[in-house]
Amino acid sequence: MNRLRLVFRWLAALFFVVAGANHFRQPEIYLGMMPPALPWPEALNYISGAAEILGGLGLLLVCTRRLAAWGLLALLVAVFPANLHVALQGKMPGLDVSPLTLWLRLPFQFVFMAWVWWVGLKSETRSDRSG
Repeated sequence: MNRLRLVFRWLAALFFVVAGANHFRQPEIYLGMMPPALPWPEALNYISGAAEILGGLGLLLVCTRRLAAWGLLALLVAVFPANLHVALQGKMPGLDVSPLTLWLRLPFQFVFMAWVWWVGLKSETRSDRSG
């Protein structure tokens, strides 16, 4: 189980670093997802991208793992309205995604939350802490 959690921790780190970097590579996708009521969409995009990168990297270090996991959980909660907004719009700007897919992806926020909890917050055995 310890090795499995270690593998999933590294996968989570990679997932969040790549997703965060994409905020800088293709900001138009994320800007199109934001509800119009949010102020400073460009800044929010870059802040969320940086938070994903830092959170992903933070999962890999024992001294930052818990803080990174809490930060990623907060981020996943914070971006849920943007994902809901896209589902309600029925389209994701910049990507050819079906409206059904946009609705089906909403529950994955909870899967990501469980994943972050498991690799970053769940009580660990001594050998888990080494990875």
